[in-house]
Amino acid sequence: MPDLFDTAQTPPASAPRPLADRLRPRALSEVIGQEKALGPDAPLGAMLASGQLASLILWGPPGVGKTTIARLLAQETALAFVQISAIFTGVPELRKLFEQARLTRQQGRGTVLFVDEIHRFNKSQQDSFLPHMEDGTLTLVGATTENPSFELNAALLSRAQVIVLERLALAALERLAQRAEQELARPLPLDGPAREALLEMADGDGRALLNLIEQVMGWRVEGKLAPDALASRLMRRAAHYDKSGDAHYNLISALHKSIRGSDPDAALYWFARMIAGGEDPRYLARRLTRMAVEDIGNADPQAQTVCLDAWQSYERLGSPEGELALAQAVIYLALAPKSNAGYVAWKAALALARQTGSLPPPKHILNAPTKLMKDEGYGAGYAYDHDAEDGFSGQNYFPDAVKRPVLYQPVPRGFERELAKRLEWFVTQRAKRGGSGKS
Repeated sequence: MPDLFDTAQTPPASAPRPLADRLRPRALSEVIGQEKALGPDAPLGAMLASGQLASLILWGPPGVGKTTIARLLAQETALAFVQISAIFTGVPELRKLFEQARLTRQQGRGTVLFVDEIHRFNKSQQDSFLPHMEDGTLTLVGATTENPSFELNAALLSRAQVIVLERLALAALERLAQRAEQELARPLPLDGPAREALLEMADGDGRALLNLIEQVMGWRVEGKLAPDALASRLMRRAAHYDKSGDAHYNLISALHKSIRGSDPDAALYWFARMIAGGEDPRYLARRLTRMAVEDIGNADPQAQTVCLDAWQSYERLGSPEGELALAQAVIYLALAPKSNAGYVAWKAALALARQTGSLPPPKHILNAPTKLMKDEGYGAGYAYDHDAEDGFSGQNYFPDAVKRPVLYQPVPRGFERELAKRLEWFVTQRAKRGGSGKS
């Protein structure tokens, strides 16, 4: 087995090196765009200041510095650094790594084991790290683009701190572009709008941006290119940096709209296309649940439960058996009555909340546990609905300065037809009682 603990292996000076490799930060202070994780008061900054490095899970999209940060953490704590990929590493290789880490520890040096794509390890592989983390043989630093709470074992998560790394903002990408221009000793041949378009093409991925810059710098052009010229030259290349691919978004849109359009056959077809294409069924389960909430809502409150049950069934059965449970949820959603009244009402409520700021509730619905609060009128005039006629006082519950709005407007379909009747009764009674709670 090669000496994975030898971190001094570098290519010959004459060997060509990609721009992304040439610009790899040599210190954590050079890492761009991750101040929330690396700042003096941030989790990693505080950890390094204490001189202690705990096991970590670095969670973030591609190209934000997960591998670089792991290597630099080992460097700044004088630990041996070993890098593996969960895609290419099996149990025999892991055993050898654990034994080599044990020997290194006996020599007085700890080991940082960096595992890229750690979510690709199965449960038993993840469990194999636990005793070596607990006895200090190694410090695990895992990198994942997937939500750790879904993809990693609870036992592993309980022994590691999750550090969230963010996609690079345009300002951070611009700093990276400037660093590339300094390395290459010339500016990008782009005008202002084209430069901004290049940054947007990277979609928050620093490695993608540097690869794009390297390609642009290889062109022979006179003057500066405008956005149209840039787009024509990079159209195919830019598609490679769409993290999930155009087909992913096109097919999920087709599935969503087929369900919204109450076409179970089309919905099943697009669902099958995504499964056959290798889509994560858990992602589809989450999106189906969203559809139940957003497009069906109270027209069929059972739809959300059907989706959650199908999701749980998949988690218990796995693929391919569990996919049938999700397919049944697809059919149920497509045939369910549709309503986005709850979705519309929620957006309207959020807009009203932002518009009205910090207006207090009316005093009559505030509790008054102290004499001062009673003297200020808290709770005065409150009508207890259970004592009112028909169990409904009709009082006003909005701030005094807010004219009563109509946020929720149920549609005459499914269960919301019944809710509309109830709502109409309350509106009529409230009008009769003047909204004050006085009969």
